[in-house]
This record gives sequence, C-alpha cells and structure tokens, in this order.
Amino acid sequence: MLHSVPDIDDSEALTERQQAVLDAALRLLVEEGDNLTMTAVARRASCSKETLYKWFGDRDGLLTATVQWQASKVRVAAVDRDRLDLASLTATLERFAFDWLKVISSDTSIALNRVAVGHAGSGKDDLGAVVLQNGRFALAGRLKPVLEAGRQAELVDFEDAETAFRTFFGLVGRDVQIRLLLGDRVELTEATIGGDARRATQQFLALFGAKTGPQGLRTG
Repeated sequence: MLHSVPDIDDSEALTERQQAVLDAALRLLVEEGDNLTMTAVARRASCSKETLYKWFGDRDGLLTATVQWQASKVRVAAVDRDRLDLASLTATLERFAFDWLKVISSDTSIALNRVAVGHAGSGKDDLGAVVLQNGRFALAGRLKPVLEAGRQAELVDFEDAETAFRTFFGLVGRDVQIRLLLGDRVELTEATIGGDARRATQQFLALFGAKTGPQGLRTG
C-alpha cells in the first residue's frame, strides 16, 4: 500500500525545516542504508519523533518524501508554447539531463536506490514502487508536456510522447545508473555531466528532429 504524504514535487511546498529533515534522512540512508529509523532521523535532525510522524506519517511515508525531495531537484523549466524555438527546447532538455545525471550520481540517490532495489519483491514494503512513482514516472510527467510542446511547434516529430521520453531517458542515462548501483566508481564531474547532457540532447534531436523545407514547412 502506498503511503499518503504531502506532494512535494515542488520544493517550495516544503519549509526550510522540512527540507533540512529530509536532507538528514538522506545522509543517514548513505551511512546506514536499510537500518534507517525514525528515532535516528529525529536525533540527526534535532527534532522530535512526534514532529516526524505529524509531517510524514511513518517510516515509509518519510522514505516516500525523501524520494520526492530528490526528484524535485530535477528541474523542468516552463515553456511558452507560442514562442518555443529550437534553442529554448534544447536548453530545457539539456537542463533536465544535467540535473538528472547529477541527482542519480549523488551518494544519497545511490543509497536510496540500493535500498529500493533490495526491497523490490521482498514484501517488506513498497519502496520500489514509491521510487518508480515519485522518481521516473514523476519525471516523465514533467518532461512529456515539453516534448509535446516541441512537437506542436514542429521542432520534433514523434508518434508517442512516452516512447520519445524513454528514448531521451536512455540516451541521458546510458549504463551510468546501473554501474553506480553496482559500485563502479564512475567519474562524473560537472563538466562531464554537462558534456553528457549536451550529447544526449543532440542525439535525441537528431533522432526526433522534425524535417523541414527551406521555408520551415514540413516535408515528411
């Protein structure tokens, strides 16, 4: 059963104090993995367990909130459908790719995903489903409207937004996440991440770029 916690896809929905608590929970996940407890989080964040239960419900609710908090760090800028051009679409896709690579390569995300993978199919809880729902699926929900806007502006051409998103996601992530989860020490500096984000965006646009004629008219 999925636990109901406040929707924090928008980080502005959280107070600074709540953000600090979730950051403390993420640090503990890195240090202790599956041994995370409400008591330990309360101690690390210098708050009461009662406050944690009030904000997040229970341990699973807290874990759900940490997933949402991590996912909120992958930003998708709003686009003006009437003024969208190739430059702004490219910038939006590159920003998304950069943020996502930076998040998944962080120690906190690696630790959180390892716990989720360990729980998947175990019957212990549904953290794997929580990570999917508030991570990958939530990110798709944010980016697909941008892709649809690009198609409306005839900057990209595809039949299905989900398929286009999955292709972009694959171009960005490649084998990086699985290698990190398995302990490979992949060197991902900001410069490297920036280059990877640009490369993935250009590859995506090469695959899905709308074909236009000399006057900007579609030719097929």
